[in-house]
Amino acid sequence: MEIVLSGIRPTGPLHLGNYMGAVTNFVKMQENNRCYFFIADYHSLTTHPLADHLQENIKQVLAEYLAAGIDPEKSTLYVQSDVPETAELYLYLNMNAYVGELERCTTYKDKVAKQQNNINAGLLTYPTLQAADILIQRATKVPVGKDQEQHLEMARNFGNRFNRMYNFELFPEPTAYNFGEKLVKIPGLDGSGKMGKSEGADNCLLLSDTSEALKKKIMKALTDSGPTQMNQEKPVYIENLFTILKAVAAPDTVEYFDEQWKNCSIRYGDFKKQIFVDVDKFLTPIRERISDIRADEKYLAQVAKRGAEQARENANATMKEVRRLIGIRSLF
Repeated sequence: MEIVLSGIRPTGPLHLGNYMGAVTNFVKMQENNRCYFFIADYHSLTTHPLADHLQENIKQVLAEYLAAGIDPEKSTLYVQSDVPETAELYLYLNMNAYVGELERCTTYKDKVAKQQNNINAGLLTYPTLQAADILIQRATKVPVGKDQEQHLEMARNFGNRFNRMYNFELFPEPTAYNFGEKLVKIPGLDGSGKMGKSEGADNCLLLSDTSEALKKKIMKALTDSGPTQMNQEKPVYIENLFTILKAVAAPDTVEYFDEQWKNCSIRYGDFKKQIFVDVDKFLTPIRERISDIRADEKYLAQVAKRGAEQARENANATMKEVRRLIGIRSLF
């Protein structure tokens, strides 16, 4: 049985890309693995340092995880800051993390370019905190996208460095978990890249979006004047819309619009309306479950408390060994 760990920052609600690309696979993983799913509120502070909406976002993501099918009876679902041992391990790992290797991190360079007025130390040591999340639970598998592979490699480096320094095999080498199949990548509505909250609210189809909000976003999605030649290749932004339709619609519906594209008779208004109908049908039961769970504060509190207790039990066992090896202990 593998120990699997994954986290998501509470910088906004989950979207269709999160759900199709990861959460559905998390639900499968929990059947045969020991899974830890956490809400990374420490990580969110690197880009959202103020407390505005933080607690509400945490509750929302927690409710969405539960509504999407993560079962607290089978998995450990917790809030990162409810396990303060993570911050302690983060401190110790930073003592043996080199500035040069942190500065070479691709995501750090990207963030520096995007937020030049907030280049904080947390951004630089982001990979160390990620490593602490992984290593404290001694995870063996971590579901990551292509953009996080470098961070996982750094987590292996930090864990192996600790093992060598203290001549003790405490941390296993975590490897990427690709679910054994081709991953689903849901594109955004702006015509470029994957669906993501950082690209703007209109780029994402949120699990909690109302029907009205979904329709407004989809109808505004980037298109053009239509194909001018039979069987011509679809532009990326049109292919993206077909990808979204394929994720939620019946094959014959996709085939119908594909044929319309090929023979130059596609009407984008009708095409977008169909995408909306199928997306809304797909998300409505999830949206309703989110609403019911979000309204039950007592249940959310119970899930968070239980998850924290389970996560801390394992984290405490890890930190007991870490402190022993380093020599951190009370004098008397």
